[in-house]
Amino acid sequence: MTIEHGEHASVVTHSLAQNVLTQLRSVETSQIAFRKGLVKLGRICGYEIIDGRLPTESVAVQTPLTETTGQRVDGLDDVVIINVLRAATPLVEGLLKAFPTARQGVVSASRDESAGMNEDGSFPITIEYVKLPEIRSDDLVIVADPMLATGSTIEAVLDEVTRNGSPETLVVLSAVSARPGLDRVSAAAPEAELITVSVDDHLDEDGYIVPGLGDAGDRAFRTA
Repeated sequence: MTIEHGEHASVVTHSLAQNVLTQLRSVETSQIAFRKGLVKLGRICGYEIIDGRLPTESVAVQTPLTETTGQRVDGLDDVVIINVLRAATPLVEGLLKAFPTARQGVVSASRDESAGMNEDGSFPITIEYVKLPEIRSDDLVIVADPMLATGSTIEAVLDEVTRNGSPETLVVLSAVSARPGLDRVSAAAPEAELITVSVDDHLDEDGYIVPGLGDAGDRAFRTA
């Protein structure tokens, strides 16, 4: 398993994940390559979550030659993936390659940048649409968003998720994150495990992650 537990979050240190992240950071990476990179990163992170968070059991299996014992992952049908629209869509596509039978939910949440950052470093959040499946007590719920900056959006999304049920395991997955956001989410939802591929240096005065990726949604959907 290549997830290291740090002070602020668990970091996916898998060399391929770090390689993809480097490509995503580059201003030279095209829209298509950026989307494909997020898909690949979602798949890698999904496999890492399976390796570290889901139990396995020994099962008998009949090969063409004899019977032997193998390992089977338990709990793959008890997974819920929450897509924080819109930027998380390619990341979720990758997660679904690791969790093809996952139940899916969507939350359309965006920060009101015109209002400016609050004194506590948060932003007002507008939630326009919520559609979540049933969340059961034995579920693994993964809330996916490529950027965890101030934590304002994820905090609002987690309010919606926990209002819908209390899963056994709650994971927030991001490609890049910043300490202020990780601290905010940890304080608001201490039951959530924060997993990221990088804890970046700082937030700028507009609340953007530095060095970051730029605006993941704009780069993935070419809306800038």
